[in-house]
Amino acid sequence: MRVYDNFDLTYFNSYRIKAVCRKAFFPENDEDVKECFLDKKNLILLGSGHNIILSKEYYDNDFLIFNGNFNNISVLDNLMIVDSGAMMSEVSKIALQESLSGLEIFYDIPSSLGGAIVMNAGASGEEIKDVLEKVIYLDLKDGKTKEILKENMSFEYRNSFFQKNTDKIVLRAFLKLRPGNKETIALKMENIKASRWLKQPKAFPNSGSVFKRPKGFYVGAIMDDLNLKGFTIGGAKISEKHGGFIINHNNASGLDILKIIEHVKSKVKEAYNLDLEVEQRVI
Repeated sequence: MRVYDNFDLTYFNSYRIKAVCRKAFFPENDEDVKECFLDKKNLILLGSGHNIILSKEYYDNDFLIFNGNFNNISVLDNLMIVDSGAMMSEVSKIALQESLSGLEIFYDIPSSLGGAIVMNAGASGEEIKDVLEKVIYLDLKDGKTKEILKENMSFEYRNSFFQKNTDKIVLRAFLKLRPGNKETIALKMENIKASRWLKQPKAFPNSGSVFKRPKGFYVGAIMDDLNLKGFTIGGAKISEKHGGFIINHNNASGLDILKIIEHVKSKVKEAYNLDLEVEQRVI
Protein backbone atom coordinates (compact mmCIF):
# COMPACT_ATOMS: atom_id res chain seq x y z
CA MET A 1 0.00 0.00 0.00
CA ARG A 2 1.34 3.41 -0.96
CA VAL A 3 1.24 6.14 1.71
CA TYR A 4 1.96 9.86 1.30
CA ASP A 5 2.17 12.72 3.82
CA ASN A 6 0.73 16.18 3.08
CA PHE A 7 -0.77 14.88 -0.13
CA ASP A 8 -1.83 17.28 -2.90
CA LEU A 9 -5.42 16.45 -3.92
CA THR A 10 -5.60 18.91 -6.82
CA TYR A 11 -5.37 16.22 -9.50
CA PHE A 12 -7.49 13.77 -7.55
CA ASN A 13 -10.71 15.78 -7.85
CA SER A 14 -12.29 16.61 -11.20
CA TYR A 15 -13.00 20.26 -10.30
CA ARG A 16 -9.20 20.62 -9.90
CA ILE A 17 -9.72 22.42 -6.60
CA LYS A 18 -6.43 23.02 -4.79
CA ALA A 19 -6.44 21.08 -1.52
CA VAL A 20 -4.09 19.07 0.67
CA CYS A 21 -4.80 16.26 3.12
CA ARG A 22 -2.71 15.18 6.10
CA LYS A 23 -2.00 11.72 4.72
CA ALA A 24 -3.18 9.67 1.72
CA PHE A 25 -3.41 5.87 1.52
CA PHE A 26 -3.69 3.97 -1.78
CA PRO A 27 -4.84 0.40 -0.98
CA GLU A 28 -4.16 -2.52 -3.29
CA ASN A 29 -6.32 -5.25 -1.75
CA ASP A 30 -9.09 -6.00 0.75
CA GLU A 31 -6.71 -6.27 3.68
CA ASP A 32 -5.28 -2.81 2.97
CA VAL A 33 -8.78 -1.33 2.99
CA LYS A 34 -9.71 -3.13 6.19
CA GLU A 35 -6.49 -2.05 7.88
CA CYS A 36 -7.08 1.61 7.04
CA PHE A 37 -10.70 1.77 8.09
CA LEU A 38 -10.37 -0.24 11.27
CA ASP A 39 -7.19 1.47 12.48
CA LYS A 40 -7.97 5.11 11.72
CA LYS A 41 -10.59 7.64 12.78
CA ASN A 42 -12.06 10.40 10.60
CA LEU A 43 -10.86 8.61 7.45
CA ILE A 44 -12.27 10.09 4.23
CA LEU A 45 -12.91 7.79 1.27
CA LEU A 46 -12.20 9.27 -2.15
CA GLY A 47 -12.88 7.39 -5.36
CA SER A 48 -12.12 8.73 -8.81
CA GLY A 49 -12.66 12.30 -7.57
CA HIS A 50 -15.76 12.90 -9.69
CA ASN A 51 -19.12 13.99 -8.29
CA ILE A 52 -17.45 15.59 -5.26
CA ILE A 53 -16.68 19.09 -4.01
CA LEU A 54 -13.64 19.66 -1.81
CA SER A 55 -14.71 22.46 0.54
CA LYS A 56 -11.39 23.00 2.36
CA GLU A 57 -7.86 23.97 1.39
CA TYR A 58 -6.38 21.69 4.05
CA TYR A 59 -7.82 18.53 5.63
CA ASP A 60 -6.50 17.44 8.98
CA ASN A 61 -7.69 13.98 7.97
CA ASP A 62 -6.31 10.89 6.33
CA PHE A 63 -7.75 10.04 2.89
CA LEU A 64 -8.19 6.53 1.50
CA ILE A 65 -8.02 6.91 -2.28
CA PHE A 66 -9.20 4.56 -5.04
CA ASN A 67 -7.63 6.08 -8.15
CA GLY A 68 -5.35 3.96 -10.33
CA ASN A 69 -5.32 1.24 -7.66
CA PHE A 70 -7.64 -1.44 -6.23
CA ASN A 71 -8.89 -1.84 -9.79
CA ASN A 72 -8.70 -5.51 -10.81
CA ILE A 73 -11.18 -6.64 -13.48
CA SER A 74 -11.89 -10.25 -14.45
CA VAL A 75 -14.38 -11.83 -16.84
CA LEU A 76 -16.07 -15.23 -16.45
CA ASP A 77 -18.47 -15.98 -19.31
CA ASN A 78 -21.03 -13.12 -19.15
CA LEU A 79 -20.01 -12.07 -15.65
CA MET A 80 -17.53 -9.28 -14.84
CA ILE A 81 -15.97 -9.15 -11.37
CA VAL A 82 -14.72 -5.62 -10.75
CA ASP A 83 -12.87 -3.99 -7.86
CA SER A 84 -14.22 -0.76 -6.43
CA GLY A 85 -11.41 1.42 -7.77
CA ALA A 86 -11.77 0.43 -11.43
CA MET A 87 -12.88 3.28 -13.70
CA MET A 88 -16.17 2.63 -15.46
CA SER A 89 -14.68 3.78 -18.77
CA GLU A 90 -12.08 0.99 -18.51
CA VAL A 91 -14.70 -1.56 -17.42
CA SER A 92 -16.82 -0.70 -20.48
CA LYS A 93 -13.80 -1.06 -22.79
CA ILE A 94 -13.07 -4.56 -21.45
CA ALA A 95 -16.74 -5.46 -21.88
CA LEU A 96 -16.41 -4.37 -25.52
CA GLN A 97 -13.31 -6.54 -25.98
CA GLU A 98 -15.32 -9.50 -24.68
CA SER A 99 -18.35 -8.62 -26.90
CA LEU A 100 -20.50 -8.03 -23.82
CA SER A 101 -23.31 -5.48 -23.81
CA GLY A 102 -24.84 -3.50 -20.94
CA LEU A 103 -22.10 -1.03 -20.02
CA GLU A 104 -22.04 1.17 -23.13
CA ILE A 105 -23.63 4.11 -21.30
CA PHE A 106 -20.69 4.18 -18.89
CA TYR A 107 -18.05 4.68 -21.59
CA ASP A 108 -18.13 8.43 -21.01
CA ILE A 109 -19.44 8.63 -17.44
CA PRO A 110 -16.43 9.53 -15.27
CA SER A 111 -16.71 7.37 -12.18
CA SER A 112 -15.11 4.50 -10.35
CA LEU A 113 -17.20 1.36 -9.97
CA GLY A 114 -17.62 2.00 -6.24
CA GLY A 115 -18.85 5.55 -6.83
CA ALA A 116 -21.21 4.38 -9.57
CA ILE A 117 -22.82 1.88 -7.22
CA VAL A 118 -23.10 4.27 -4.28
CA MET A 119 -24.95 6.88 -6.36
CA ASN A 120 -26.62 4.45 -8.80
CA ALA A 121 -24.95 6.26 -11.69
CA GLY A 122 -26.44 6.24 -15.14
CA ALA A 123 -27.84 8.23 -18.04
CA SER A 124 -30.57 8.06 -20.68
CA GLY A 125 -32.72 5.73 -18.60
CA GLU A 126 -29.94 3.21 -17.90
CA GLU A 127 -28.36 2.77 -14.45
CA ILE A 128 -25.68 0.61 -12.86
CA LYS A 129 -28.37 -1.36 -11.02
CA ASP A 130 -29.55 -2.74 -14.38
CA VAL A 131 -26.41 -4.89 -14.72
CA LEU A 132 -25.54 -5.43 -11.07
CA GLU A 133 -25.83 -8.92 -9.57
CA LYS A 134 -24.22 -8.55 -6.14
CA VAL A 135 -21.68 -6.54 -4.15
CA ILE A 136 -18.95 -7.59 -1.72
CA TYR A 137 -18.47 -4.95 0.98
CA LEU A 138 -16.67 -4.24 4.23
CA ASP A 139 -18.99 -3.65 7.18
CA LEU A 140 -17.27 -1.21 9.53
CA LYS A 141 -19.63 -2.15 12.36
CA ASP A 142 -17.96 -5.50 12.88
CA GLY A 143 -15.00 -5.44 10.46
CA LYS A 144 -16.39 -8.34 8.43
CA THR A 145 -16.57 -8.77 4.66
CA LYS A 146 -20.14 -9.41 3.53
CA GLU A 147 -22.23 -9.93 0.41
CA ILE A 148 -25.45 -8.22 -0.64
CA LEU A 149 -27.68 -8.97 -3.64
CA LYS A 150 -28.97 -6.24 -5.93
CA GLU A 151 -32.57 -6.65 -4.79
CA ASN A 152 -31.53 -5.73 -1.26
CA MET A 153 -29.66 -2.53 -2.15
CA SER A 154 -32.67 -0.15 -2.12
CA PHE A 155 -31.75 1.49 -5.41
CA GLU A 156 -33.45 4.77 -6.26
CA TYR A 157 -32.66 7.66 -8.60
CA ARG A 158 -29.03 8.55 -7.73
CA ASN A 159 -29.31 6.74 -4.40
CA SER A 160 -28.64 3.33 -2.88
CA PHE A 161 -28.18 1.26 0.25
CA PHE A 162 -24.52 2.31 0.35
CA GLN A 163 -25.28 6.02 0.21
CA LYS A 164 -27.66 5.60 3.14
CA ASN A 165 -25.23 3.38 5.08
CA THR A 166 -21.83 5.05 4.97
CA ASP A 167 -20.33 2.42 7.28
CA LYS A 168 -20.60 -0.11 4.43
CA ILE A 169 -17.65 0.12 1.99
CA VAL A 170 -17.94 -1.35 -1.52
CA LEU A 171 -15.01 -3.67 -2.29
CA ARG A 172 -16.09 -5.26 -5.56
CA ALA A 173 -19.14 -6.03 -7.65
CA PHE A 174 -20.42 -8.77 -9.94
CA LEU A 175 -21.89 -7.39 -13.18
CA LYS A 176 -24.15 -9.59 -15.32
CA LEU A 177 -23.90 -8.62 -18.99
CA ARG A 178 -25.36 -9.86 -22.28
CA PRO A 179 -23.52 -11.31 -25.29
CA GLY A 180 -23.60 -8.81 -28.13
CA ASN A 181 -22.14 -7.77 -31.45
CA LYS A 182 -18.80 -6.00 -30.98
CA GLU A 183 -19.39 -3.49 -33.80
CA THR A 184 -22.85 -2.61 -32.50
CA ILE A 185 -21.54 -2.15 -28.96
CA ALA A 186 -18.65 0.04 -30.17
CA LEU A 187 -20.98 2.21 -32.26
CA LYS A 188 -23.31 2.81 -29.30
CA MET A 189 -20.33 3.75 -27.11
CA GLU A 190 -19.00 6.27 -29.62
CA ASN A 191 -22.44 7.77 -30.25
CA ILE A 192 -22.99 8.22 -26.51
CA LYS A 193 -19.62 9.91 -26.12
CA ALA A 194 -20.20 12.24 -29.08
CA SER A 195 -23.63 13.25 -27.77
CA ARG A 196 -22.33 14.02 -24.30
CA TRP A 197 -19.39 16.06 -25.61
CA LEU A 198 -21.77 18.18 -27.68
CA LYS A 199 -23.89 19.05 -24.64
CA GLN A 200 -21.44 19.17 -21.75
CA PRO A 201 -18.63 21.64 -20.87
CA LYS A 202 -15.77 19.20 -21.31
CA ALA A 203 -13.25 21.98 -21.90
CA PHE A 204 -13.30 23.07 -18.24
CA PRO A 205 -12.83 21.15 -14.98
CA ASN A 206 -16.19 20.13 -13.59
CA SER A 207 -17.75 17.34 -11.60
CA GLY A 208 -20.77 16.51 -13.71
CA SER A 209 -24.38 17.38 -12.95
CA VAL A 210 -24.57 19.42 -9.76
CA PHE A 211 -28.23 18.85 -8.92
CA LYS A 212 -30.55 15.87 -9.03
CA ARG A 213 -33.30 16.31 -11.59
CA PRO A 214 -36.50 17.41 -9.82
CA LYS A 215 -39.62 15.51 -10.85
CA GLY A 216 -41.25 17.13 -13.84
CA PHE A 217 -38.39 19.55 -14.52
CA TYR A 218 -34.95 19.73 -16.13
CA VAL A 219 -32.24 21.67 -14.32
CA GLY A 220 -30.75 23.00 -17.55
CA ALA A 221 -34.11 24.45 -18.62
CA ILE A 222 -34.56 26.06 -15.20
CA MET A 223 -31.15 27.72 -15.50
CA ASP A 224 -32.15 29.07 -18.91
CA ASP A 225 -35.44 30.41 -17.59
CA LEU A 226 -33.75 32.18 -14.67
CA ASN A 227 -30.88 33.50 -16.82
CA LEU A 228 -28.34 31.87 -14.50
CA LYS A 229 -25.97 30.56 -17.17
CA GLY A 230 -22.65 32.34 -16.81
CA PHE A 231 -23.33 33.38 -13.22
CA THR A 232 -19.92 33.63 -11.55
CA ILE A 233 -18.51 33.72 -8.03
CA GLY A 234 -14.73 33.82 -7.71
CA GLY A 235 -13.25 31.30 -10.11
CA ALA A 236 -16.43 29.21 -10.42
CA LYS A 237 -19.14 29.70 -13.02
CA ILE A 238 -22.41 28.14 -14.15
CA SER A 239 -21.58 26.77 -17.58
CA GLU A 240 -22.96 28.67 -20.56
CA LYS A 241 -22.99 25.37 -22.45
CA HIS A 242 -25.12 23.45 -19.93
CA GLY A 243 -26.70 25.16 -16.95
CA GLY A 244 -26.70 21.98 -14.89
CA PHE A 245 -22.90 22.16 -14.59
CA ILE A 246 -20.59 24.39 -12.57
CA ILE A 247 -17.12 24.81 -14.03
CA ASN A 248 -13.77 25.86 -12.61
CA HIS A 249 -12.80 28.55 -15.11
CA ASN A 250 -10.23 30.45 -13.03
CA ASN A 251 -8.71 28.69 -10.00
CA ALA A 252 -12.01 28.22 -8.20
CA SER A 253 -12.15 27.21 -4.55
CA GLY A 254 -14.64 24.80 -3.10
CA LEU A 255 -16.31 27.71 -1.32
CA ASP A 256 -16.83 29.49 -4.68
CA ILE A 257 -18.74 26.45 -5.92
CA LEU A 258 -20.78 26.12 -2.73
CA LYS A 259 -21.76 29.80 -2.87
CA ILE A 260 -23.03 29.36 -6.43
CA ILE A 261 -25.02 26.33 -5.31
CA GLU A 262 -26.67 28.30 -2.50
CA HIS A 263 -27.49 31.14 -4.89
CA VAL A 264 -29.07 28.76 -7.39
CA LYS A 265 -31.09 26.96 -4.72
CA SER A 266 -32.41 30.30 -3.44
CA LYS A 267 -33.41 31.52 -6.89
CA VAL A 268 -35.09 28.22 -7.81
CA LYS A 269 -36.96 28.10 -4.51
CA GLU A 270 -38.20 31.64 -5.07
CA ALA A 271 -39.27 31.09 -8.69
CA TYR A 272 -40.46 27.47 -8.67
CA ASN A 273 -40.95 26.64 -4.99
CA LEU A 274 -38.57 23.70 -5.58
CA ASP A 275 -35.87 22.54 -3.19
CA LEU A 276 -33.05 21.48 -5.49
CA GLU A 277 -31.10 18.54 -4.12
CA VAL A 278 -27.34 18.53 -4.63
CA GLU A 279 -26.14 15.38 -6.38
CA GLN A 280 -22.47 15.96 -5.59
CA ARG A 281 -20.87 14.96 -2.31
CA VAL A 282 -19.42 17.82 -0.31
CA ILE A 283 -16.27 16.88 1.63
